[in-house]
Amino acid sequence: MSNNKSKESAFTNNPIVRAIGTQKIVVIIVLLVLFGFFCIMSPAFRNYSTILSIFDYSYYITFMAIGVTFALITGGVDLSIGTGMICYGLIGGYLITQKGMPVVVGIIVTILVAMLIGTLNGVLVAILNLPPFIATLGTMMLVRGLGSIITGGISITWPPAGSEQGWFRSIFKISIGEGKFPIGFIWVILIVVIMSLILNKSKIGRYIIAIGSNKEATRLSGVNVIKYHMIAYIISGFFTGLAAVAYAATFQAVAPGTGAGLELDAIGGAIIGGTSMTGGSGSIVGTLLGVFIMSMLKTGLPFIGLQANWQQIITGLILIGAVFMDVMKKKKKA
Repeated sequence: MSNNKSKESAFTNNPIVRAIGTQKIVVIIVLLVLFGFFCIMSPAFRNYSTILSIFDYSYYITFMAIGVTFALITGGVDLSIGTGMICYGLIGGYLITQKGMPVVVGIIVTILVAMLIGTLNGVLVAILNLPPFIATLGTMMLVRGLGSIITGGISITWPPAGSEQGWFRSIFKISIGEGKFPIGFIWVILIVVIMSLILNKSKIGRYIIAIGSNKEATRLSGVNVIKYHMIAYIISGFFTGLAAVAYAATFQAVAPGTGAGLELDAIGGAIIGGTSMTGGSGSIVGTLLGVFIMSMLKTGLPFIGLQANWQQIITGLILIGAVFMDVMKKKKKA
């Protein structure tokens, strides 16, 4: 028994492990094992087109997951991001294709509307003290109906890649010769680095973490809790707007009434990556790794003949394992 404890202590006290984090290392190992497993089980999985599919799925989920990480760290949640992403994509696309607005205007409006809903969530949770689950469940239904009403219930197609206004699609994927390069991954890494610095090194990040750790103690220390609590939800809204642009750039059409369940992929990615469900801790890099596990499962399982339902079962098991690790970690600290 003492031998096991000493081995565990040696592992957790290793400078590299401490720098990266135990949970992130576990997630990286799981990610590598999944990739190796799918490569062995299906030669078709090794194709470059499969890598592109993994990236295509990961862009919009990563943006939503980065945003919701801030809400989760406060001890809350944002359930409106899935249907919200579709709603904002519909509104932006409607202005471009039906009203003749430039793509830049459509993108800006998409992000501004998303931030407006994020602000509404912040007001409901931080000022009116509604439970985050109920408040964001309400806005989830609100935005689901709003997108359908504005577009008349029809699908909206943003400008195609070959058109004059289709340049925005090259933000995430560019053609080089006969192939395509997922340039969006470079932007994702850049954004992850920036948001990691904001979360861990800025006043905004420190106060958001403090709110999740102990809201009352943070308030008594002189921090404007309402302000920083609202900022967390505005950040979630902003990144949902970015996700809407990424979704529109990846797929041919945005369909009303869809998006329900995508918020669970984003929240699941954040939790798998080490963000605590009870608030007070989280990692943007971990969130990115968690999303890639979700993306790997979604892309890889069909290659080995498993239906999409298996993805939900396996993802659920991984999610339970991540929450269990978080609970054990907090028990040890206590």
